[in-house]
Amino acid sequence: MKTPLKSFWQFIRSGKTGYRIVCCCCALLVTACATDSTWMGNEDMEIETSGKPRLEQVVAMQDRLDRVGGKLLIGNAALCRKQLRNLLGFSVANKYSYSQELSSLAAETYGLGERLQVMNVIPGSGADRAGLQRGDILLRIGNKPVPQGAHAERETVELLSSLVSNNKSLRLTVLRNNRQKNMTVALTPACGFRIELGQTPNVNAYSDGNRILVTQGMMLFARSDEDLAYVISKEMAHNVLGHAKTLQNTQAATLLIDNLIRNPSYQIQGNGGLKPVPKKFDIDADTLSLAMSLRGGYAIDNATQFWKRVAYRFPATNVRNYTALHPSTSARLEAMPNAIIRIKAIDKRRKALATPKQ
Repeated sequence: MKTPLKSFWQFIRSGKTGYRIVCCCCALLVTACATDSTWMGNEDMEIETSGKPRLEQVVAMQDRLDRVGGKLLIGNAALCRKQLRNLLGFSVANKYSYSQELSSLAAETYGLGERLQVMNVIPGSGADRAGLQRGDILLRIGNKPVPQGAHAERETVELLSSLVSNNKSLRLTVLRNNRQKNMTVALTPACGFRIELGQTPNVNAYSDGNRILVTQGMMLFARSDEDLAYVISKEMAHNVLGHAKTLQNTQAATLLIDNLIRNPSYQIQGNGGLKPVPKKFDIDADTLSLAMSLRGGYAIDNATQFWKRVAYRFPATNVRNYTALHPSTSARLEAMPNAIIRIKAIDKRRKALATPKQ
C-alpha cells in the first residue's frame, strides 16, 4: 500500500509533459524578472534592540510563528508519516524562556514566573477544543506535577514524550484566575517538528531533520502569514525528504539552531558550516512545500513572487542569508509556476474525493 507522501510524490513528478511546460515558461519568467519591479518591496526591517519594545517584538514573532506553524504541522499530518507525532496544541513559557536581559521584564509584563504559562493555543487543536486559554498556568499533566524553574521547558518535553505516544488524550490541571481547572485534551496527529525563533537579523531559515528555525530577520521580511507559511513549509519539506542527513548537514544545522534560539549575541561564522542545497533537492522541496502550504490553509499563488523578492533583496554574496544556502534561484523560479498549477489541481481532486457524495 502506498503512503500518501509516496503516492503524491509519484503523481507530482510523473509524465514528461509537465517538464516541457516548465521549459516553455522559462523565457517568459526571465523577461518578467528583468522588467517588472513592482514586487521588490521597500521593507523596513528593524529589529528592536532593548527594553519593552524588544520584548514585545519577540513575543509577537513567537505568537505568529506558533499560529502559522501550528496550522502547517496539523494540516500536513498525512505527508509526515515518518515524523508523525501527537500534538497537545499549545506553547508555554516562563520567565526563563527569554534572554537574561528580558527575563525580569517578561515577568513584569506578562506575569511569568517559575511555572510554565500557556502563551498560544493552536486553532483547531485538541487544546483549542478543550478550552485551554492563554495565561493558564500548568500545574499537572496526568498525575505528574509540571516541572518549574530554569529547565522547565526541556523537562516538560521529556515528561510528555512517553505520555503523548501512548495515549489519545491527556488530563491537564491548570490555574486560571487563581482557581484550579481540570480538562481533558485530545491529542492531535501532526508533523513532529519543533519550530523555533532565531535570534539574528540575518534573513534565513534552517532545518536539522527534527527542528525548524526561522530567524527574526526572516520574520520581518515575510510580510504576511502566507509568506511565512512558504518559509516554514519549505523547511518542513527538507525535513520530510531527509535532506540534512543526506547532505551531512545535520550536526552543523543542529549546532546552529541551538546557538540561535536564545543567544542574541551569537555571530554566525560564514555559512554556519552548512553545505548549500543542490538544485534538485531545492526544487523537490519547493514542490512538496507548495502542497504543504496549501494543506495548511494558505494560498500558494504568490509563492513565486515571494521567493523572487528574497532573491532580489538578498543575493548569494552574503553567505549568512537564505540565497547563499539555496543558490539555484533561477531554476527554482522557473519550475515554480508550473508546480503551483499541478499542486492546485491535485489538491482540488483530493478535496473532491474527501467530500461525501450527496
